[in-house]
Amino acid sequence: MSLIDLSKQIAIGIDIGGTNTKFGLVNHRGEILAKGSIKTEEYKQVEDFIDALYVNIKPLIEDVSENTTLDGIGVGAPNANYFKGTIELAPNLPWKGVVPFAELMQKKFGVPCRMTNDANAAALGEMMFGAARGMKDFIMITLGTGVGSGIISGGNLIYGHDGFAGELGHTIVKPGGRKHWSTGSEGSLEAYASATGIAITAKKFRAEFPDSMLNQYPEENINSKTVFECAEKGDATAIEVFRYTGQKLGEALANFVMFSSPEAILLFGGVIKAGDFLLKPAKLHMERNLLPIFRSKVKLVFSELDEADAAILGASALVWENK
Repeated sequence: MSLIDLSKQIAIGIDIGGTNTKFGLVNHRGEILAKGSIKTEEYKQVEDFIDALYVNIKPLIEDVSENTTLDGIGVGAPNANYFKGTIELAPNLPWKGVVPFAELMQKKFGVPCRMTNDANAAALGEMMFGAARGMKDFIMITLGTGVGSGIISGGNLIYGHDGFAGELGHTIVKPGGRKHWSTGSEGSLEAYASATGIAITAKKFRAEFPDSMLNQYPEENINSKTVFECAEKGDATAIEVFRYTGQKLGEALANFVMFSSPEAILLFGGVIKAGDFLLKPAKLHMERNLLPIFRSKVKLVFSELDEADAAILGASALVWENK
């Protein structure tokens, strides 16, 4: 394929969330030519959801059809199986059981559809369009409502034998520790390093320190954003919440480094807005728990992708993976 042809190829990138689904038309340079969204939760039947996607995306394709060719569709979704093209037992989506999503999309749109979970898609997007350009070995950690991950080794995304590899957020960082609100496991990374986990930590810590600024907020307003606002104002308790969170994250990252020896670990998601409040303790405790042969080798960096568009870019990267 020539460069001229490449410049005309576009992909549809779709990010399916429990509440909203975002989509966009993306070219090889990582430019989003058009985008939109629909409410996932409004469609109780997956066929109705796909019909709604088609109705909303088709006009966008027609607007650019004179100068482009649609190469395919990439989808990032919870519990998506890369090998089967299915969404399986996703607890936060309206459609239960095993949904043959890629097959249904191909029939509707008439082009190939590939899919994986949202964190894997983010890793591909980072490798193609973001801070991991040129890297062949790195780990992407998404820190949002939950903790997701994508592992790139030798330039390839690690899917495992069944398509579900890379659930680093559910690895245990404190055996017998905090009970996860959804899985019931005790001491998982997600229970501490996610935005949800940070809110739990903050509520616990502020109860122990009555003078903390965090006590000025009602219970329902305690979240990672309010903790950051208090930390910026110098509140010691809020700073300690991030230090503690960074410690748990760093200890987990040390295990991940010794498992796959990546060039870098990329952090992405709303939680990274905490900046050095989180990054410095994470780096400190990662290095402290590494064997000497791994120390001072692994970069710990924030994603370069715009948070609002990263999911769309990551999903679109699936179309061109290994091409």
